Amino acid sequence: MNEALELEVGHKVLEIGAGSGWHASTIAEIVASSDIPEERWGHVYTVEIVKGLAEFARRNVEDSGYNNRVTIIHGDGSQGYAEKAPYDRVLATAAAPEIPKPLIDQLKTGGVLVIPVGGLYLYQTLFRVRKADDKVVKENLGGVAFVPLTGKYGHRV
Repeated sequence: MNEALELEVGHKVLEIGAGSGWHASTIAEIVASSDIPEERWGHVYTVEIVKGLAEFARRNVEDSGYNNRVTIIHGDGSQGYAEKAPYDRVLATAAAPEIPKPLIDQLKTGGVLVIPVGGLYLYQTLFRVRKADDKVVKENLGGVAFVPLTGKYGHRV
């Protein structure tokens, strides 16, 4: 998924579904590598709807030394995180019934969104979405199976 995002140094990234914090840390290593000067660093904002997981991710990110490059937010990721928008890249690590409009709205023009879309426990499709000035272009990256995205724009479970 990181490869599909086409990450670059300096990107501001929104991740939906922090989980353990591991994936956000891998993104941070690309957009804000400790090998480059801090003034060129990007940042990862990751939103987790399950409070216990958000706390777990926060501890893991702190323990691994990425807390200066990754911010964990407890909230409804299906609504994005408007406070720090717009983002160069958005990644969802849970499958939505359809692409949530707030995630596209919070993406910069020229930005990339990677998101699984489909049924609650059925076949899902991983899409790479590119936002242009006047349109959004979806690219099918193949079949996947993810946990469901919950929240306002997610599945009702």
